[in-house]
Amino acid sequence: MRCPACGASYPPNSRFCTRDGTRLEHSPAPAPKGAHAQVFEAVRRVDARQPAAAPEAAAAPVDFAQFVGQVLDDRYRVARKIGEGGMSFVYLADDERSGDRVAIKILSPALSRDANAMARLKREADLAGKLAHPNVCHIVRLGETPTGLVYVVMPYLEGELLCDRTNREGQLAPGVAARFVSDIAAGLQAAHDLGIIHRDLKPENVMICPRPDGKERAVVMDFGLAKERRMGPDVQKLTATGIVLGTPEFMSPEQLRGKPLDARTDVYSLGLMTCEMLTGQLPFAGKTQQEVMLARLKGEPTPIRALRPELGLSAGVEKVLLRALQREPDQRYRTAPELASAFATAVRRGGDTEDPPSLVNRLLRR
Repeated sequence: MRCPACGASYPPNSRFCTRDGTRLEHSPAPAPKGAHAQVFEAVRRVDARQPAAAPEAAAAPVDFAQFVGQVLDDRYRVARKIGEGGMSFVYLADDERSGDRVAIKILSPALSRDANAMARLKREADLAGKLAHPNVCHIVRLGETPTGLVYVVMPYLEGELLCDRTNREGQLAPGVAARFVSDIAAGLQAAHDLGIIHRDLKPENVMICPRPDGKERAVVMDFGLAKERRMGPDVQKLTATGIVLGTPEFMSPEQLRGKPLDARTDVYSLGLMTCEMLTGQLPFAGKTQQEVMLARLKGEPTPIRALRPELGLSAGVEKVLLRALQREPDQRYRTAPELASAFATAVRRGGDTEDPPSLVNRLLRR
């Protein structure tokens, strides 16, 4: 792993630079052959969509500071910049009609001119508008600045990204992780009920927000890669067979292969996230990103008690996560809430546990 800001190198499981907090990148590796070719191609396709591959953005720089103080769509007054990425800047703004505070993500010129990306984003806006749920950050509006840049309006969330929380604390207590997993599962199920798959679920897309009662809630963000299970011809053109969209670190095996996806791909990603919450590490090892991806396609996850034996995690918790990370979707939990329920039960029991008994079994035991 390498820091793109200062160039420092880190072990394979590292996520952030300890000097400046920058997200680490995988060091370049030679193109593998044979069995590795499929994985390498998946990485190449993903890397091809990264900010570095957008020369238009560099050729036509935009002074994003100009938006501070502007009023977009005659209602959103931009207050200040609160974040940025390779392809967008995020601002805090006030909705002068409702009085609410909102977050506005203004996309780069290269992304704003990408017809396919804009078609996906418009689809996302149509879908995400139906996702008004306490554990989902949905799109409020899709608009365009006077200079032709596309922007997205979302509810403003105060809190901390899950990746930052885990990175800061090293690992989370099982009870805390169980609450967050339950929240994430509830948000995912709200999307799955609408036929929407997130398929880019990762700690960077989950915000931990304070609640009025002093507790915290986890909110799933960025359904930019959402996909309906039943695709029309127009959507099929946007997600052509073999095109891999998502973050390789948290992709399911079927997603790495470019296969059809359903809700169980999000279950797999949630299982990976839960392992990282509990141990600060992911259960698949490799010297390069390609090797880690190949391990998910061909190998088995390292059980969490072997990954971090000093933490004293229970066999029941380990069993739940191993089921969530089964290579074949049919062998996983069918839904995210099923995973969350089994995980919470294992955490409460603290020892060996089976999956929560079915209603029929409970009735038979009476």
